Amino acid sequence: MIKYIFLAAGGAIGTVFRYSLSGYTYRVTGGIFPWGTLAVNSLGSFLIGALWGLFEMEDLPPQARNFLFIGVLGGFTTFSSYALETMNLFREGELKLAFFNVLASNMLTLVLVCGGFLLARYLINHMK
Repeated sequence: MIKYIFLAAGGAIGTVFRYSLSGYTYRVTGGIFPWGTLAVNSLGSFLIGALWGLFEMEDLPPQARNFLFIGVLGGFTTFSSYALETMNLFREGELKLAFFNVLASNMLTLVLVCGGFLLARYLINHMK
C-alpha cells in the first residue's frame, strides 16, 4: 500500500509541474505549435536520463525510484519513460527493437489519436 502512496504523491507533484510549465510556455510563446508539450517532453526526457545516469552509480531504494521515476516523472511526462526505454534498447545493442519502438510508438500513437478523434466525431454526429 505504501508503494501506491509514493506513486500517487509523485504523480501529483509531476502533474502540477507539467501543468505549470506547459501553461507558462504557452503564455510566453502563444501560437498553434504545442511548445508547452515539447518543453515538458524535452525536459522530462533530459531529467530522466540525467537522474538515471546519477542513480545508476548510487543505490537508490526502490520506493525512492518509484516515487521519482514512475511518480514524479511519470506524472510530468510519460514521454520520458518512452525515451529512456528506447535509449536502453540502443545501449543494449538492440538496434532493431529500438528503431521499432521509435517508429511504432510515434506512428501508432498518431494513428490512434486520429482514430479516436474520428470515432468520437462519428459517434457525436450519429447520436444527434
